[in-house]
Amino acid sequence: MRAGPSNGQPGEARQTYDQKLEFVLQRAAEVFAEKGFHRASIRHLARATGMSLAGHYYYFQSKDQALFRICDHVLRLILETFEKRAQAIDDPLERLRLLVFTHLEISLTHMREMKVLSHEAESLRGEYLARIRQTKKRYYDAMLAILREIRGDRRGNGRELRLAAMTLFGSMNWIYTWYRPEVDGDAKRLTDFILGTFLRGFLAPHPTLGSTGERGGARNLYGFAGAGWARRVPTKRPRRKE
Repeated sequence: MRAGPSNGQPGEARQTYDQKLEFVLQRAAEVFAEKGFHRASIRHLARATGMSLAGHYYYFQSKDQALFRICDHVLRLILETFEKRAQAIDDPLERLRLLVFTHLEISLTHMREMKVLSHEAESLRGEYLARIRQTKKRYYDAMLAILREIRGDRRGNGRELRLAAMTLFGSMNWIYTWYRPEVDGDAKRLTDFILGTFLRGFLAPHPTLGSTGERGGARNLYGFAGAGWARRVPTKRPRRKE
């Protein structure tokens, strides 16, 4: 990515360019989120930034490139932030919590970008689409590795692990459609609820609801990690009345 012309030092030029690019990305995401990729034009993008077409072409050569940069930016921001934070964490449950928290924390401040990534990324073609899918695969593999480690089986059941990973991603990726900060709280509260429901299940074990005829019965209602994980979670005991 080239830096724009500047009379200052190279570092200052780089910072100015990156700040301007961040602004342009945000405005382009607003346009794509509102109009959709196919209905938006490069003129809509330029108008949203208050720039001339010539000025806008300095950052994006086409609306395809604009869409790619939006998707690539937010996807890499989540993945690389998680990877950096997780370097010193050995416990797979803590790494999973960190992954979910990082995803939600960044999603809450990049709602339009997440909508564009979810709805419009597959409109890309060629190398742009291949690069987005490659980064998604890297993120998916990171999630899968953690889930496999939590289950205590390095091989695991491939279909079950895939369903578990997709279920958790689904819980996080569509947050922009329903999130209300005054009701749902911050990223930490969302992480506690989503991850707790995923790992332990929404209901405690129940002899009737768990009688599905499948092996495991009520035990399956504990969620992905099973009853063993539930026993590891500290709970507050009610105080005795004097």
